[in-house]
Amino acid sequence: MNSERFYITTPIYYVNDKPHIGHAYTTILADVLARYHRLAGVPTHFLTGTDEHGQKVQRAAEKAGMTPQQQADATVVHFQNLWKRLEITNDDFIRTTEPRHVRVVQACLQDLYDRGEIYKAEYDGLYDVTSETFVTEKDLPEGKKPEDLPNIVRIKESNYFFRMSAYQQWLIDYINENPTFIQPDHRRNETLGFLRKPLQDLCISRPKSRLAWGIELPFDKDYVCYVWFDALVNYISAIGYKSDDAMFAKWWPVNYHLIGKDILTTHTVYWPTMLKALGVPQPKTVFAHGWWLSGDAKMSKSLGNVVNPMDMIDRYGVDAFRYFLMAEMILGQDASFTEDAFTRRYNADLANDLGNLLSRVANMTRRFCDGKSPALPAGELDAESADVRAAVLRAVESCFSLVHGMRIDQALADVLAAVKRVNKYFEVKQPWSLAKQADPAELHTCLYVALESLRILSSLLQPVMPGKMEALRAAIGLRGPCTIEELRQFGIFPVGRDVVEPGPLFPRIEKKAPATPPAPAPAEGLIEYADFAKVQLRTAKVLEAEKVPGADKLLKLQIQLGEEKRQIIAGIALHYTPEQVVGKTVVVVANLKPAKIRGFESNGMLLAASSGDQLRLVTVEGALPSGAAVK
Repeated sequence: MNSERFYITTPIYYVNDKPHIGHAYTTILADVLARYHRLAGVPTHFLTGTDEHGQKVQRAAEKAGMTPQQQADATVVHFQNLWKRLEITNDDFIRTTEPRHVRVVQACLQDLYDRGEIYKAEYDGLYDVTSETFVTEKDLPEGKKPEDLPNIVRIKESNYFFRMSAYQQWLIDYINENPTFIQPDHRRNETLGFLRKPLQDLCISRPKSRLAWGIELPFDKDYVCYVWFDALVNYISAIGYKSDDAMFAKWWPVNYHLIGKDILTTHTVYWPTMLKALGVPQPKTVFAHGWWLSGDAKMSKSLGNVVNPMDMIDRYGVDAFRYFLMAEMILGQDASFTEDAFTRRYNADLANDLGNLLSRVANMTRRFCDGKSPALPAGELDAESADVRAAVLRAVESCFSLVHGMRIDQALADVLAAVKRVNKYFEVKQPWSLAKQADPAELHTCLYVALESLRILSSLLQPVMPGKMEALRAAIGLRGPCTIEELRQFGIFPVGRDVVEPGPLFPRIEKKAPATPPAPAPAEGLIEYADFAKVQLRTAKVLEAEKVPGADKLLKLQIQLGEEKRQIIAGIALHYTPEQVVGKTVVVVANLKPAKIRGFESNGMLLAASSGDQLRLVTVEGALPSGAAVK
């Protein structure tokens, strides 16, 4: 983290409904990154806000019997209150109905119109009322016609268009020449795939006769601005574009636009071309993270499986919720949210490891040092203590390096590994036994090393769990955050600080046993042996493997099945990398009817076992040839 300054944004959230876990995740992620950069001494600006124009807001207002502005004012409070509960430290919160934003949007529109980048034309085609975008028949789900989809309507009207198509080749070249512009890599490839088709000009207006809720075009008062053109401008309107040149020069270009993968095209095609036309430098990185799944299914209101962040906070606390979201998702991939997974990680990482370490250190210090932090005896550390020091200092460097590389899950894993190392240190040293020795030097060394480790490790975890880590630091007599220089020094813990027993920092979550044993399930779904005998299970060797573009869970495998080579599309990419499966001898259903998955033929099915969020391939031991029958 050697940046001179750090500017990070979330998407601005639509005010047609209450926030959900997706909104919470992106905002917590931005907050954690902002906090780590502040901890590293980097000047930081963190922007979030709400998108308050457009058809969805107008419809939500009509349904609620209020004006669109009243709808926006009522809904924005849910976001602002949640960010307070989640301890979000944004430096600014922008609403697209604010005059400071409206003025900049209209100035951008006028600028582009005056230079011929915006023109008027008639549109006759399909319109998706859900996404508020114009579409072609190629964009419809496979096998569907416009009349099959209630959200698709045909419209014919005059509108204003931005000459986006003129920038297609420039954008392709820019993406190829700047590999960190779109991250992760598979999202960059997804955008390049989109750009293989001819790029259309972007309709940037809606007639007031159809949609009145929006920013009025400065050159035609019968139209309002398309909500996406309006919304994207927030990233520059909030930091002084066309209003405060010094502020804009300080923070732009943005270091990270954090987005969900569902709005990739708007941020990696619409927005770069808009900026290019305006003569504004490009963002450094647009980073698209994955979705939170409920089990294996995408969360949706219709399925009733959406996680309410407020409920999780009420039940388990803000810090535990923040920690799980950061530790569980590999940035760029989808992740599964289940209460079982939450409980396992909470009990293992927080209750058993971190909370237990604080309890042991505080207890031993109170028992054997009158509740005061001891001085570190003079001389070199013994080998075990020196090894702990090295592990903790390694965690400092790896944590900041991994956060800089957008590997927050691994950064937290490294910090927790250091916590485990200190716990092991206590088990090896056994301070309760050292206390019986006449010379207290070894006891004081042990307690000092443990306290100093907690000082550093709690600071590394504070961006993720600010409240609990402040409580931990208070329990060992510390106040306020460390500087990056203090984190890199081992041996500066102040002597004589009051160490108290704070009670359980993370009370263990105990699963309640059912009141009565469940009745045995009826024997349903049984099949005859003759049915089972129809299934041909064979061994196969994986020759090649690669990810399916645009599909987080799928790998495309080339397998050797006896004398035959086949292709199988398998949903195992969240659990295995391509390199991990190549060379494995697996078990496949060999006589399954071929199927098309994401445009690729799949000729067979792998066998795998799963439990909760764990999945393992069924493999065979020994040197069996491919194609052998499994009996």
